[in-house]
Amino acid sequence: MSVSSTRARHRAPVRRSTPLTEFARTATTQIGQVSRRTAAVAATSGVAITLIGAAPASAVSSDSPNLTGVDTTNVAEAARAALNSAPVVSSPETAAWTADVVAVAAVKPVVKTVAKATTTTSRSTTRTATATAEVATSAVPQSVSGNAVLEIAARYVGVPYVSGGTSPDVGFDCSGFVSYVYAQLGIELPHSSSAYLSVGTRISAADAQPGDIIWSPGHVAIYAGDGMQIDAPTPGKTVQFRGIWQSSPVFIRIG
Repeated sequence: MSVSSTRARHRAPVRRSTPLTEFARTATTQIGQVSRRTAAVAATSGVAITLIGAAPASAVSSDSPNLTGVDTTNVAEAARAALNSAPVVSSPETAAWTADVVAVAAVKPVVKTVAKATTTTSRSTTRTATATAEVATSAVPQSVSGNAVLEIAARYVGVPYVSGGTSPDVGFDCSGFVSYVYAQLGIELPHSSSAYLSVGTRISAADAQPGDIIWSPGHVAIYAGDGMQIDAPTPGKTVQFRGIWQSSPVFIRIG
């Protein structure tokens, strides 16, 4: 019977790792960094950090006689010394923040309102101005100068014809114009063309003088001499100097 000479192999003993073992290893390798980081935290947060802890006893697993123990008391003392040497920064409870703010004032723009002047012109003023302009451009007979009747009549050149009108503010019809002119001289005449045949004295065309009245059926005018007359013609026309157009006019002298 053969006997095997090969020996059985056994697994080498393994160190068991506990949380305390990891703490000891980390504390040993990073003790230098604890000091620097603690000082940085204290400086930026303004809170004094104090590490308070009791030094745990060295732990040695009874299950592993080969595990080297770590003295955590020395680790804690080194960390405490680093914290005590770090500067302490504190912030009071009543600390207040201030900031310089430039005051900005809103200014409302001022809008100036310019009132437009309103000029009111009466109809009589406008018509008088128009009449004066038309007299200046019309063929005004020389007989107007020095003749009281024609000088008054010439003032109303340009006043429009209005049926029944008796004033420059409203307008004139033919008899309204003649009666208005003579009224300025204190002579009252009728406002009807047909009634003129019964006033004054009839004269011949050869004896007629500027200022006399020219009558024709349905119309009256004022003689201006040299074959001219001034009258309020027909609707759409204005008071004007023009030639005698009547075929057989009747001349009437007042006074």
